[in-house]
Amino acid sequence: MFELIPFGHNINKMTSFDPFRAFDDMERQMFSGANALASFRTDVEDKGDSYVLEAELPGMKKEDIDIQIENECLTISAVRKAEEEDKKRNYVKQERFYGSYSRSFDVSGIDIDKIEASYNDGILTLVMPKQVELVPPTRKLEIQ
Repeated sequence: MFELIPFGHNINKMTSFDPFRAFDDMERQMFSGANALASFRTDVEDKGDSYVLEAELPGMKKEDIDIQIENECLTISAVRKAEEEDKKRNYVKQERFYGSYSRSFDVSGIDIDKIEASYNDGILTLVMPKQVELVPPTRKLEIQ
């Protein structure tokens, strides 16, 4: 009753079959619903001397976000807690989910002591400088 599902008016559906759309539809069905927010969306951009990771965490409080680095693995965790008043409401449809969300990223090649994090308007931004490659000094050997 509260969902509008579009449908086509094609008489012969085999001539309009699109396998790519079928895979997209299958993906939406598999990863929608309760699993849709099991992780959050991120973008990682290479800025040359650093990487910038932006994670969408709308509605989260800064205090509910945790960033840990262990064994060259950066883990971002966030918890969205249900308010007591939300539990008492008589929802007809509820699409906002509560629980914990976590993503991990490989940070090998990153100078982890210089990572900077900021959170503004629901976007967590991590600036992760690349490690400076040490070039061994060259020297000339004399032949004896």
